[in-house]
Amino acid sequence: MKLEKIIIGSEAKKPLHYVDSVQVVKGLGLEGDRYFYKKGTFNKLQLSQDVREVSLIDFDTLGECNERLESALGFLDLRRNLVITNLNTNISKGTILTIGKAQFKIVRTCPPCRYLSKLLDEDMMKGLKYIGGYRAKIIQSGLISVGDDISI
Repeated sequence: MKLEKIIIGSEAKKPLHYVDSVQVVKGLGLEGDRYFYKKGTFNKLQLSQDVREVSLIDFDTLGECNERLESALGFLDLRRNLVITNLNTNISKGTILTIGKAQFKIVRTCPPCRYLSKLLDEDMMKGLKYIGGYRAKIIQSGLISVGDDISI
């Protein structure tokens, strides 16, 4: 597995952008990202915040999503933080991934939501059904960079 893209955005509902590397901070998320600053769409008291630190998705998901929807979406549209080549789609809750100097613990899947469908005016419930990726919490802070190898 390899880290192909890092995606962050400073505010909810605003466009995201790529970065080459980012500091990962335990308990907060990716420095510079909306969830790091508690400005994400889902930073609400009634929602568990430990699942908001980082989202991961497999590189091939974009192609499958576009095929399902007959669309031309990009990785920025999917609004996931880390795009990973050969991400095992059968990773279970509790799996620990090491990327660069940081470690992440898978806490649950990241199914598509109506918010993303509304934002993109596409049926993302169909586009990302069963392939929406994962949510993870940071268990060790550190720097990650595009091109980093990933180990389980």
